[in-house]
Amino acid sequence: MNILDKIVIDKRKEVDLRKSLIPVRQLEQSVLFERPSNSLAQNLRVSTSGIIAEHKRRSPSKSVINQDLNVQDVASGYENAGVCGMSVLTDVKYFGGAIDDLLIARASSNLPLLRKEFVIDEYQILEAKAYGADVILLIAAILTSEEIKRFSELAKSLNLDVLLEVHNEEELQKSIMPSLDMLGVNNRNLKTFEVSLETSKQLSQLIPNDFVKVSESGISSVEAIKELKPFGYKGFLIGENFMKTENPGESAKQFIIQLKK
Repeated sequence: MNILDKIVIDKRKEVDLRKSLIPVRQLEQSVLFERPSNSLAQNLRVSTSGIIAEHKRRSPSKSVINQDLNVQDVASGYENAGVCGMSVLTDVKYFGGAIDDLLIARASSNLPLLRKEFVIDEYQILEAKAYGADVILLIAAILTSEEIKRFSELAKSLNLDVLLEVHNEEELQKSIMPSLDMLGVNNRNLKTFEVSLETSKQLSQLIPNDFVKVSESGISSVEAIKELKPFGYKGFLIGENFMKTENPGESAKQFIIQLKK
């Protein structure tokens, strides 16, 4: 059993508990449920940097990254830096996140917010909308083609953007459908945790141009982005690189300045 399998087992229990505590009706009555969404896909299409900066306290592969920063400072710092969007990890057990982090990020910035989560149930998509997200992540490795279709269509009906993440060609082929906005290639091998930009390069030619191409994991340098741009990538998800510093917003700002040189 790999880490993803363990996460999904725990996630099902967590979602069942959340459903029992906060019914769907209550989510739909949230003030943020009627809020117009801010499109990340649109931002990436016109951006020169394409940076999606992440708020992440820890991860299974790196344990603690940064527990000292508050979400409010990180969100406003990223916005001031000029990133295209912010990814907020809401998984509690493995990443030290919380759904309330999304709420705080929403109150602190006007950036498009991606709920970075292991979505296995429609409930989590309604929850993302109610807590101020603009984008949801769907991970092909843990979903069937039918689930991807159902979840992405629900997201679109709520005016949420959809980022679908793949790790290989097989996942990509089962996932391509019109209800997606962005296709993300995760450069991390889930079995070995090794990271290689070659994954993004190899899969880029298989992704139709209708979708915004996003590269995820292992992007820690300006050189990596410059290497990937010729392959059609418009978005670059950067987590640990900024979060491991004392001031993620300032780190993102300097990174973007370097990128534009």
